[in-house]
Amino acid sequence: MNRYPIWKYLLIVFVITLGVVYALPNLYVPDPAVQISGQSSGTVIDAPVLERVEAALKQEGIEYFGGEVSGENGLIRLRDGEQQLLAKRVIQRALGSDYIVALNLAATTPDWLSSLGASPMKLGLDLSGGVHFLLEVNTDEAIGKRMDTAVREVRAAMREEKLRYASVKLEDGATIVSKFDTEAERDQGSEILRKNFRDLGRQLSEEDGLFVIRSSMSEAAVREIEDYALNQNLTTLRNRVNELGVSEPIVQRQGRNRVVVELPGVQDTAEAKRIIGKTANLEFRLEAEPGKITNREKFEFRDPNARPKDAFLERTVVITGDHVSNATSSFDENGMPQVNINLDSEGGARMHRASRKNIGKRLGVLFIEYKTRMDYITDENGEQIAIPERYVEKKIISLATIRSALGVTFRITGLDNPREASELALLLRAGALAAPMYFVEERTIGPSLGAENIALGIKSVTIGMLVVLGFMLVYYKMFGLFANLALGFNLIILVAAMSILGATLTLPGIAGIVLTVGMAVDANVLIFSRIKEELANGMPPQSAINAGYDRAFVSILDANLTTLIVAVILYAIGSGPVQGFAVTLSIGILSSMFTAILGTRALVNLFYGDRTIKRVWI
Repeated sequence: MNRYPIWKYLLIVFVITLGVVYALPNLYVPDPAVQISGQSSGTVIDAPVLERVEAALKQEGIEYFGGEVSGENGLIRLRDGEQQLLAKRVIQRALGSDYIVALNLAATTPDWLSSLGASPMKLGLDLSGGVHFLLEVNTDEAIGKRMDTAVREVRAAMREEKLRYASVKLEDGATIVSKFDTEAERDQGSEILRKNFRDLGRQLSEEDGLFVIRSSMSEAAVREIEDYALNQNLTTLRNRVNELGVSEPIVQRQGRNRVVVELPGVQDTAEAKRIIGKTANLEFRLEAEPGKITNREKFEFRDPNARPKDAFLERTVVITGDHVSNATSSFDENGMPQVNINLDSEGGARMHRASRKNIGKRLGVLFIEYKTRMDYITDENGEQIAIPERYVEKKIISLATIRSALGVTFRITGLDNPREASELALLLRAGALAAPMYFVEERTIGPSLGAENIALGIKSVTIGMLVVLGFMLVYYKMFGLFANLALGFNLIILVAAMSILGATLTLPGIAGIVLTVGMAVDANVLIFSRIKEELANGMPPQSAINAGYDRAFVSILDANLTTLIVAVILYAIGSGPVQGFAVTLSIGILSSMFTAILGTRALVNLFYGDRTIKRVWI
């Protein structure tokens, strides 16, 4: 009656063993570390780079251990977490602006656990902190781009109206100056601007015998462009963070032109910094004809081994990366990396129109990056201060002959390695930034709710569990001991499940664990109370135990199912802390049902199943 088949015992042992193995990594505290990678995906991090880093750290007296390089990145483990920021500055100064140096936490999980895929569960910002980036969006660049477009549109509108003008130029990046030979032409131009460009103001004047209209953006239009740039960059950043697989990140606007990015539990902060901060875009331009001098620009090839080293492209841009709807990396017929690009309808139409008229000419792909390099100056106290210098790098990655009219799908070759192709595809797929961004601040952030609150949260779990354990042991005696063992197994399985699923533990998640502790024994209370009732009605002990488990099952299932439905709804409509609570509660409900029903029943069967008993301690 109260016996389990051997397969059920084996199943329980297997689940508990699995839980112990995958919960173990959470006992190993990670080391504070500094991670190094290249600004370009093709930069190699090798032994000479590590030697330069170690020499710089030794000179500054910073203790470290376990320096390692893998070709793509390097990791320096530190003995003192308070020296992370100092070590980062020292390494950045030693390596220069061609390298990205970022803060990290290095896992200390033993190799045998890692080989099984076991890793510690991720902790939210409110428990372990994380990496904090503050980026500044160059909204002036967005306004400048809009004004460049406006100049072309003004010229096109005047040509459409067959209005003659002396010149239409952009001055100071913010004012369109239209010059006419006669006052009548100026008045007609002013009317065209009024009808077609309501965002542009109009100021009439006479200069050097010409009639002039000065047009600039209204304050409302400028604010609208800034808001669009910020919102577009926020969307793109969120897409990039999602590509990185970061759990519960924070990407939000701060002030008029800044963005805060906070990443909890990031394993590769250097990669995150490169992907998040890189303002990479593409421009497709036709090669300039030799006779044209004014409408061309000279650019170097990105490949240093290219022959020739540079080429002239037209100033007119066919399309930009803004029109890319999808991008994937692959290999061409020669085994070289390439990026396959799909354009939106507008971009496809422009590309088709430009390529159809220029078959036989060469089309250049210009790769544009907004970068920051650090210059160091010495202050009056003899300390070196890092001064960021921002610059734009434009280089040709491909210059190929147009064989036929291009459409919405084509490919880009000329990339250094598969990793660079994959990174470019990611950036284009995530979306182009409406304006370049620069890192203003980077730091590790501590628990947002304070170490004291975290300690109290952990203390609440401990006290709650001890109280429950004591109550169950005193009130239900031997059966209470079984319930307490099952409760311990439940917490192990809960932690293991969160580690396997990659769920993020937050402070509200700890609240969910506290609730799970109470709910885990709730099922046992129902079962034990039913057993006591059956014993009071004169039923034999073995029959009472069997009846208690069988008849309480439906009530336990109903109670836990309704709670699980609420937890799922909380996760679906909530965000951040609410989701953290819902995750731990949901996993806790499922694990508690397993341990409370199968686990305690197995212990009871082992203790009472093969015995003739006249009395049970309950």
